[in-house]
Amino acid sequence: MHALVRRTHEERVLRVLREHGALSRGQIARAVGLSRTTLSEITGSLLQRGAIVVVDTDAAKREGSGRPAERLALDPASGQFMGVDFGHRRVQVAVADASHEIVVSGSARYDDAPWPIRIDLAFRLIDRLGAESGVHYGALQGIGIGVPGPYSATPGVLVMAPHESAAAGTPEVSAQAAFATRFGAPVIVDNNTRLAALAEAVFGRSSVEDLLYLRLSDGVGGGLVVGGRLVTGSSGLAGELGHVTADPNGPECRCGKKGCVETLASVPAILRACREQGLAIEDLADLAAAVERSHPVADQVLRVAGTAVGRVLGVASLILDPADIVIGGEITRVAPAVLQQAAATIAIEHFPGVAKPVVRRAELSDDDGALGALAALFHSSPLLAAYPEAPEANPAGPASIERARKTTNRGVAYGRGQ
Repeated sequence: MHALVRRTHEERVLRVLREHGALSRGQIARAVGLSRTTLSEITGSLLQRGAIVVVDTDAAKREGSGRPAERLALDPASGQFMGVDFGHRRVQVAVADASHEIVVSGSARYDDAPWPIRIDLAFRLIDRLGAESGVHYGALQGIGIGVPGPYSATPGVLVMAPHESAAAGTPEVSAQAAFATRFGAPVIVDNNTRLAALAEAVFGRSSVEDLLYLRLSDGVGGGLVVGGRLVTGSSGLAGELGHVTADPNGPECRCGKKGCVETLASVPAILRACREQGLAIEDLADLAAAVERSHPVADQVLRVAGTAVGRVLGVASLILDPADIVIGGEITRVAPAVLQQAAATIAIEHFPGVAKPVVRRAELSDDDGALGALAALFHSSPLLAAYPEAPEANPAGPASIERARKTTNRGVAYGRGQ
């Protein structure tokens, strides 16, 4: 049986069990329209990999003297979808079961290490989370991976195995090939900040269908959600607001241009500007202390950064007309002046007399790229898109997000940043 056909049949079987609970093979066969021979092959494979289990028989309800039929159900310990967010300083992993509920998550820090080390740490984290929770990965249906941007490759490409002719050494190819080989599951890769935007739209308590997102962290990246769908653009750069010019005479950016938002409002840029103006600080904790005592240099630098952010988002909001503008990153929590100044600037830039978008801080943590990767799998995987979602199969709601937050303490270390 062709691999894609097999996976499609498997998803149909899992969907029926997700919607109806324990069923006999005969009931499943009727529900999905497969022959008993094909269904036997599919359920045998799912049982072997641990995606489903035998829970009981229909002996209590069965009439006549026939042999009781086994009833099959989803294995609650089977990880079906995996979201991975490779930031500059840490990797975050979230795993969901067949009901799209998050069953385990965690984080490991690597401080801008080379990609082979990042991938190895991710695998070790995944193994440890599985050992501690009892969750296994033998039946993974899909893996979503977020990598730092700009990420200009065509996003959402489904990969079943490493592509020998692909450009070696790039983050997306390295991660894609390693995870496809390790788990034997389809892998999609996208920009981690864009995935964070999707997570904010889908999982946030104030979830909306039209959202403009910007994260201020080690770098600055953004994302755009329209009609509940993540916009990627023709080359995968849609929402790359961190490299929009805010000051033509500003500092040189790593992208080769000058005065990009990232050179003015990223965490390293803000810390550097403070030091250049005589405020001796090394990290966000020092900045938070300076903000707490209302240090004038910190306030001035944060206002400049907020103005740069507001100008770019103000122009973008006129073009895109989002319901919400969301600014994420830990700095928005330790230095609220950035968000306040950005909101004030957006209000000035916006068209007069027209309702302005809501400007707010991100509701999810900086680890939401992994959740966005899961949302991308739920919405975009070719294995899932062919079949309409039942209400009970919707992406994980607030309850499972709270579980994800609680289980994050299983990570070996923590880090913030894109």
